[in-house]
Amino acid sequence: MMNSAHVPAVGHRLPVRTRLGYALGSLSTGAFGTVPGLLLLPYLTDTLAVSASAAGLLVLLPKAWDVLFNPVAGRISDRTRTRIGPRRPYLIGGGVALAICFAGLFAGPTTSSTGAALYVAGMFLLCATAFAFFQVPYNALPAELTEDPTERTRLTAWRIAVLAIAILVSGAGAPAVRDAVGGTDGYRVMGVAVGVLIVVGAVGVFLGTARAPHTRVLPSVSSWGEVVQAIRECRPFRWLLGAFVVQAVGIGTMLAGVDYLARVAIGDKGVQPLLFVAFVAPALLVMPVWQRVSARYGKRTGYVLATLVFAVGALGLLGTRVLPVGVVIACAAVVGVGYAGVQVFPLAMLPDVISAEERRTGQIRAGLFAGVWTAGETLGLALGPALYGLVLAIGGYVSSAGEDVAQPAGAVTAVVLGIGLVPAVFVLAGLPLLRRRIVEV
Repeated sequence: MMNSAHVPAVGHRLPVRTRLGYALGSLSTGAFGTVPGLLLLPYLTDTLAVSASAAGLLVLLPKAWDVLFNPVAGRISDRTRTRIGPRRPYLIGGGVALAICFAGLFAGPTTSSTGAALYVAGMFLLCATAFAFFQVPYNALPAELTEDPTERTRLTAWRIAVLAIAILVSGAGAPAVRDAVGGTDGYRVMGVAVGVLIVVGAVGVFLGTARAPHTRVLPSVSSWGEVVQAIRECRPFRWLLGAFVVQAVGIGTMLAGVDYLARVAIGDKGVQPLLFVAFVAPALLVMPVWQRVSARYGKRTGYVLATLVFAVGALGLLGTRVLPVGVVIACAAVVGVGYAGVQVFPLAMLPDVISAEERRTGQIRAGLFAGVWTAGETLGLALGPALYGLVLAIGGYVSSAGEDVAQPAGAVTAVVLGIGLVPAVFVLAGLPLLRRRIVEV
């Protein structure tokens, strides 16, 4: 029978096992959210000789499918009741399927650039579908684990801390594995290694939340018309989602540009891990600071402040060609401080919005809103690499089949603008939406 435990009320602290178990799922989301954005575009342009514009499109299209499919996964998740509890079957099933598909993503043919590109697009589509079945239930859980907004912020902070570790390990480790092995075999070994990390995260969240309270028994929306109506009626969700998606485009663009910045603009492939560590590591240090900001000034104020910090660091990267490498790395660290807040605040505000809407309507909305949220995040992070590929194409970037190619001055300029100016513009574009009144319960 389904576990019928009640959701912990305001003032109740979740046990460490539940917090840690939930946070471990970020090993999966962090790995899949980072590595394709970091390495898939370079894999296509500099190993498979796919043009920059076509490569950006190939990265985008499978993710565009997710925009349509994620709400479907959310509706399925909302209506699922099993002996082991709601949502949990998708955590393990979706996570394992994602790991298998990810390992296959970089293991395809390389003899024909066209055939290889089509293989990558198809496999990436399977990855995106599996990820939807994992990520949507995962995003829905905080609203169902506790009613306490402070505890939700704490739960989200644990999640972001583990997410930072996952991004750090996968973002720095994946290129290191690729370079250590070399060539196409390097990409294949890297794919298997990241797949293992994804499995660890899926198993961790599945086991870690096994004893956690499960969802309240409420009726779920059942039709597309009701889905559209639910989103239309909840303006705070639309405003929060809009800000998050616009900023996800900027974050996706920045991730796509790290490898190019090191190789092309700085001229030293070895700097890439340092840049990535500088971008991610601050999250582990400043997360308690953002929690204190949230407690004192509110989540929305913290979100705005984090956005401004991110933009300042991104604009500093525009000086990459003239600044010492150490200063460029410092700018990446400033971005990392802002990035931590830009991640934790919207994810902490989402359960507040969901709970307020569920109380108002008397219906389950967690899976529905989480599905739409994940679709928006997926679209934003996919548009980032596609946009970066377009910027490279405009700059005249020269693709290759693995050999070193001298890039024209326009391509070097495009590399810098794509990782500095473009992310700053998109992250700042979310600020007008944050001026709206977003529910914080």
